[in-house]
Amino acid sequence: MSSTYGQNIRMTIFGQSHSPAIGMTLEGIPAGEQIDFAALSRFLSRRAPGQNAWSTARKEADAPEFVSGLVGDSTCGTPLTALIRNTDTRSKDYFALAVTPRPGHADYTAAIKYGGHQDFAGGGHFSGRMTAPLCIAGGICLQLLEKEGIRVLSRIAAIGGIEDEGALLSSTAEKAFPTVSDARGEAMCEAIAKAKAEGDSVGGIVECAVLGLPVGLGDPMFDGMENRIAQIVFGIPAVKGLEFGAGFALAAMRGSESNDAFRIKDGKVVTDTNRCGGILGGISDGMPLTFRVAFKPTPSIGKTQQTVNLQTMEDAELNIIGRHDPCIVPRAVPVVEAAAAIAVYDALLERRKEA
Repeated sequence: MSSTYGQNIRMTIFGQSHSPAIGMTLEGIPAGEQIDFAALSRFLSRRAPGQNAWSTARKEADAPEFVSGLVGDSTCGTPLTALIRNTDTRSKDYFALAVTPRPGHADYTAAIKYGGHQDFAGGGHFSGRMTAPLCIAGGICLQLLEKEGIRVLSRIAAIGGIEDEGALLSSTAEKAFPTVSDARGEAMCEAIAKAKAEGDSVGGIVECAVLGLPVGLGDPMFDGMENRIAQIVFGIPAVKGLEFGAGFALAAMRGSESNDAFRIKDGKVVTDTNRCGGILGGISDGMPLTFRVAFKPTPSIGKTQQTVNLQTMEDAELNIIGRHDPCIVPRAVPVVEAAAAIAVYDALLERRKEA
């Protein structure tokens, strides 16, 4: 099972949704880097469950317990390992899923791949719960990037077909619902509430921007910035689409429309537009690196669904019990930030080795 990411830093995620603990090991962080644990805790709380009407009722503190890699509040050069204890599990809610897989979930494919030995409680290693340790690693990388003058911003761009208004120019981290337009955010909340009341779920889009990047991060071919970000972003459960800059809209344009014209501003090369999303040939061009991530609706819903019984090999109906997000998009916003930060910091260390 591939649960490791990175070339210059190596992040490994371990555990399952209902195991005693989940966690991560982060190798390659330079010694002497001070970690602001209060800031890290605030970041993790943005993803934590059980805080509002649009998230699961499962309540977890998501307080990281660092067991190696630190002396006081500074890194010491050895692998940095942190645990998060699981305290509010209800594994009995998932017993039936051992033979009746949930449509839209990894239950069926995991059962076949692992011969029925997979941990199905809470989705096991396929659960969105596993994004909590990813956010530990990402929260640390965010702090390291900020020291370099690099910021990562994100927002909910759309939920249930309702789009946000305005440009992503500043952080939405302090908002209860991370949209630029509060009015559009309220409309999205209403859409989530309606789906929840009907035993259903909705998906959406998260937009992310990395500001302050130097020119020259990434490589052509298989180690480009798009590749690095795509690999880690598609490790986030429920991600089904990713586009950089203008993305798929570029396919309908002519070259004269899609090209970003160069000019000089304050002695630096900039572009008038940023349809390429800050990446040319896999390499950062100094403009904001922008991308959008599409999340499918939560597959665990309250409606009766059609499935199969893997023991009897007959058609079956499934009524899912348990605690699930009617929309995972709000809690996914910091996860996308974390993924971007890890990918960018890894590329930054690569660039320093080349210098």
